[in-house]
Amino acid sequence: RKNTKRVPSFRKLLRTSKIKLDNKLKNKQYKQQSAAKKYRKEQKKLREAVRDAISRKPFPLEECKKKQVAEKQEEEEEDALPLDMMDEDDLKLMEDLAQKASFLTRDLSSNEPVHVKKRKHESVIDKYEKVPRRMQTEPEKELIHLLPIKGKGGIIPQTMEKPVLNVAQDGEEDTEEMEEAEDFNEEPLPVLTPEEMAAQRRQKLQERKMHIAALASAILSEPDNNIKKLKELRAMLMEQDPNVAVIVRKLVMVSLMEIFKDIAPSYKIRPLTEAEKATKVKKETQKLREFEEGLVSQYKFYLENLEQTIKDWKQRKLKKSNVISLKAYKGLAEIAVKCLCELLVALPHFNFHNNIIVLIVPLMNDASKRISELCYEAVKKLFKQDKLGYASLGVVKVISGLIRGRNYSVRPEVLKVFLHLRIKEVELQKDSEDIAPKKKFMTYKEKRKNLSRMQRKWKKAEEKLERELLEAEASESKEKKLKLHTETLNIVFVTYFRILKKAQKSPLLPAVLEGLAKFAHLINVEFFDDLLIVLHSLIASGGLSYRESLHCILSAFHILSGQGDVLNIDPMKFYTHLYKTLFSLHAGGTNDDIGIVLQCLDVMFPKWRKQVSQQRALAFLKRLSTLALHVLPNSSVGILATSRVLMQTFPRMDLLLDNESQGSGVYLPELDEPEHCNAQNTALWELHLLQRHYHPTVQKFAAHLIVGAPTEGSGALSLDLSQRPATELFEAYSMRGMTFNPPVASVTPRRKDTFSQMDSFIDEELNKQLQQHISETVVHKPLDFAKHLKESSLS
Repeated sequence: RKNTKRVPSFRKLLRTSKIKLDNKLKNKQYKQQSAAKKYRKEQKKLREAVRDAISRKPFPLEECKKKQVAEKQEEEEEDALPLDMMDEDDLKLMEDLAQKASFLTRDLSSNEPVHVKKRKHESVIDKYEKVPRRMQTEPEKELIHLLPIKGKGGIIPQTMEKPVLNVAQDGEEDTEEMEEAEDFNEEPLPVLTPEEMAAQRRQKLQERKMHIAALASAILSEPDNNIKKLKELRAMLMEQDPNVAVIVRKLVMVSLMEIFKDIAPSYKIRPLTEAEKATKVKKETQKLREFEEGLVSQYKFYLENLEQTIKDWKQRKLKKSNVISLKAYKGLAEIAVKCLCELLVALPHFNFHNNIIVLIVPLMNDASKRISELCYEAVKKLFKQDKLGYASLGVVKVISGLIRGRNYSVRPEVLKVFLHLRIKEVELQKDSEDIAPKKKFMTYKEKRKNLSRMQRKWKKAEEKLERELLEAEASESKEKKLKLHTETLNIVFVTYFRILKKAQKSPLLPAVLEGLAKFAHLINVEFFDDLLIVLHSLIASGGLSYRESLHCILSAFHILSGQGDVLNIDPMKFYTHLYKTLFSLHAGGTNDDIGIVLQCLDVMFPKWRKQVSQQRALAFLKRLSTLALHVLPNSSVGILATSRVLMQTFPRMDLLLDNESQGSGVYLPELDEPEHCNAQNTALWELHLLQRHYHPTVQKFAAHLIVGAPTEGSGALSLDLSQRPATELFEAYSMRGMTFNPPVASVTPRRKDTFSQMDSFIDEELNKQLQQHISETVVHKPLDFAKHLKESSLS
């Protein structure tokens, strides 16, 4: 029978032998430890036995109880027989028993036999004596084989004993060191006054600041040579002095953030492959590689430190050293969040940007208002400056996952940040690349077939120049940008539609409707019909506020005014909803909703003038004029500008400028149906009141509308007012900053009015009479005049 067992390979033998050697070494070490442990136990037992032997001395034979001897002496003398009267056998027995200590020391009054409970009465010394003796063995020493020496007699092996640590001695030394440290700590420290403590703290803080500044300036001056100093600066994040720990850590966080913003390259650093590491490169290239590797590693550790600071604060955890209090951790966490937000905006192209996004986005829903606002502003700023769309796509993915993971219970600001996306166009057709193919260069065969030798030479130079221009331009293609924007907007719409379907009573609904109103023109045509049905059902349910209803109406008309032109949908129900909502608007300081109304009217009437009836246009014009009496001046200006567009867009709007009624019926202002309220039987009497408005621009618009809103002539508006849309005028004349536009001129009081003229006339007449009286008194009665002067002086 042949041996079918396979011979193990050399690699397997080598691996197996290594495992065996490791196991042997472990067993040897374990035996040495167990032998040392057993030796220590035996020594301990010996010490205990000696201690017990000293404390328990055996009674000597001559120290018997004197009382018992005195009491029984007489009886023993009487009963005892003399030795000469005893038999030889009895005498021999007594001698044998006398040699046994147990017989003499035993209580003879007891009738128990001698061997009963012998083990219990055995002394400690007897027990110890019965223990078998062992030689004092020390643990076997391990030998270390050294390099052999070659001499005249041959090779001489060299070995050295490996020192074995004595655990007992180490323990005793540790206890001695601890006792010395305790004695040292017990020395009283010098007591400092509060002024001295404050001065000492200022001095320490100044030293730390100088050290941070020196390290930062060295790194910024020569980043390639001083990249190792980043580690030294980052180590200061673990400052242990409780007096300055909080301030020093904050300063180091901010300093490192500014350093990374300055020295980080404008490209993403990728790890080197094994082949690239193995190849030999120039010194400059190797130096650059070391710099990039050190920069990425220190940047990673810095981000981990910031993340750990935020986690410790969120979980209300304290470090074991208790250098920083829990209250101070909030300030540290705020600085850490601020640094992350700065890096999110400043370095969107650098490494670990997606990790920063994952950290920042959940903090937008944080309970702390300051931290959530910091994260919201950072994401908003990132959206506005992101021209290509890579960073925006990453943020939108994380936000969508966060909303879904929290079961739509997040703050509305998390969803409102979508409104700041820079998306104006997307791929509406899947085969857009086929419609606009990329430019292709001619192949070698095509050149050889179609061109001569000189033409091929010129064509080659021309293509080389075009390639260099494309590389120098370094701009992403429009197709790539559209692809990213399309993917981003798809995620946004999926989030919106999920909320409309599953969480209609959520506080996120206003943000969803506002987002749909902004991006409705980019929605795919396939969703239009279902989306309009959902919007109408939301408005008809009556559970929305008037602001949310306005967003629904605006979304619906944006959908219908874009690609929705191809759909045969009557928007009459949305006109009715808006007409009903106009008198529900807030007329006070929070009249920002008028801006949404002006946007709705701008989409509903000029772009749909062929579908709007005259009755509907007249009803809206009358209700808008009534609304203009009750709102702030900027809202009145915007509403009157919209009324001007209605009068110029639709014919026969001047019916409302005539007192004579047209047709039958009476105007019903409380009816919410614009088609049946008989608006043609009323007049715009509100314009006469608006002509006396305190705002000059409102007066101009009212006077312009009374004469029929002409485009030329004396009643026409100035170009500054006529060419600006209603929404722009609404923002221009806003009084949010407590300013009046146009500014109010300072009124100087008039000095020469009627009362001042009368006063001056009376003063002149009195002066004349007084002078005449004095002259007569001096001439005819001088003595009386002198007497009068004397009395007046005395008085």
